[in-house]
Amino acid sequence: MARVLVGVTGGIAAYKACELVRLLVKAGHEVTPILTPDAERFVTAHTFEALARRQAPRDLYPHLLGADLLVIAPLSANTLAKLAHGLADNVLTQAALAFRGPLLVAPAMNVRMWEHPATRDNVAKLRERGVELLGPESGDLAEGEHGPGRMTEPEDLFARIQELLGHTETLAGKRVVVSAGGTREPIDLVRFLGNRSSGRMGVALAAEAQRRGADVTLVYANGSVPPPPGVEVVSASTTADLRREMLARADADVVLMAAAVADYRPRKPAEDKRPKDQEAWSLELEPTEDILAELGSRPRNGQILVGFAADAGERGLERAREKLANKRGNLFVYNDVSQPGIGFESEENALVLVSARGEKEIGRRSKEECAVAILDEVEGLLGGG
Repeated sequence: MARVLVGVTGGIAAYKACELVRLLVKAGHEVTPILTPDAERFVTAHTFEALARRQAPRDLYPHLLGADLLVIAPLSANTLAKLAHGLADNVLTQAALAFRGPLLVAPAMNVRMWEHPATRDNVAKLRERGVELLGPESGDLAEGEHGPGRMTEPEDLFARIQELLGHTETLAGKRVVVSAGGTREPIDLVRFLGNRSSGRMGVALAAEAQRRGADVTLVYANGSVPPPPGVEVVSASTTADLRREMLARADADVVLMAAAVADYRPRKPAEDKRPKDQEAWSLELEPTEDILAELGSRPRNGQILVGFAADAGERGLERAREKLANKRGNLFVYNDVSQPGIGFESEENALVLVSARGEKEIGRRSKEECAVAILDEVEGLLGGG
């Protein structure tokens, strides 16, 4: 089993870290708790030592740096800022600065602290360095307020830790096909109709499916994000290209249509470049093929078909609900692209997962974390839960 460092910072959510330590020890991991002085105002070091069956360090010992994973849960706004700026004024922040393995953190704080521009900047710095943030979740907070700020539940953290440590084969033996990016429809030799999709969401889904043991193919349309290593990549520029490649793989166990597919294309694209002049230029557009509806109309044999709906507001969510029935998908992922800072060309998203099982809101988080939530839902559908 793995060696896991569990950092605990000050905050009412510190009590949740006790359950996380218990779960890790039960799974056979060697756990070393590392508490900040503020954390001991809420839960004593003796409690964690008893659960971990290991004494919490008082100084930075070399054995701390040989661990497989560092988890900080809860991560307070104060310690988040210290990590972002490289401060090392206690054993936990010293360990974080010296540690060279993966770092998973679960923020927990007041909603206004989480939404403050300084915290958002610090979060961006950590993500740029490869730190994975899980949460915070939305709900009732200790101060009587409501919003994002609750620490992710220990069971969810434990599941993610197991995945990061490579202890997951939940999609082993499954063939997963993911479309990503945005299609481009030629206007003339050099111009095209397109959209702002970077492909980041689809790439994150492909990487997460691969981590879960799936055999993954990424059908990639003009994305700007590098595909995950080890995943089969098939290029598809236009909607016609994407349709051809997706239909060729229509017998996969899971199909995730994350690509932003053009709804229209020029009816008669020019074969050469149209020179610029002072005349108006009118384009006649025709609808493209509805790839998702075509996939949904085919025999499925237990296949899970997932559609994505980038739209705006409550009416957009209602259209996603309609698509679930009309296009015969199992799950629709709705994101409101009218909200600033999420969706196209962004590193974060906020989603509503719409299925026959009901609707689930996924609060604002990184697209990598959104991929985790989406595939958790897919696994539930595969299992009939």
